[in-house]
Amino acid sequence: MTRPVKAVRGYFGVGVEGISKPMNLGAILRTAHAFGASFAFTVDAHHKARDVFRSDTAKSLDHVPYYGWDSLDDMVLPQGCALVGIELTDDAVELPSFRHPRAAAYVLGRERGSLTPEMLVRCEHVVRIPTKFCVNVSVAAALTLYDRTICLGGYPDRPVMPGGPELGDAEGWAAPKSR
Repeated sequence: MTRPVKAVRGYFGVGVEGISKPMNLGAILRTAHAFGASFAFTVDAHHKARDVFRSDTAKSLDHVPYYGWDSLDDMVLPQGCALVGIELTDDAVELPSFRHPRAAAYVLGRERGSLTPEMLVRCEHVVRIPTKFCVNVSVAAALTLYDRTICLGGYPDRPVMPGGPELGDAEGWAAPKSR
């Protein structure tokens, strides 16, 4: 049984700068759709990445608005929407310590590359995923959106002991299974 994503006040979008592989973009769009994104975008996407329609099995673009900006100068976000770069920089905030804005657009860098210096300047926040090395861009998007859901989705604090909360601790939560 699948449960719907819990409603969160605000909204978010997710996008990639300079992406070149349609399978990665398809996975990002599918993940954005699964987590309830309000929009998705690319900036300076390689023409091959625009073949995403063949790789997005959920047909996410039928459900999530998509903006394909040719350049950073063309990118226009809603007023009050914080641009959050996901990048491995020395001064980036580690994802587990980051408080997500209610209205945010998350932007990730290209495969085998980084966000451009021009994009980083536009970012209100820069966040890093605490890994030993870079992960695939679609994995980074999924980790970021999962973290947003956990932080802003109205979930109760995790129990102190291993397992889930006891029955009755929170509406909709099942009792832990005993062995």
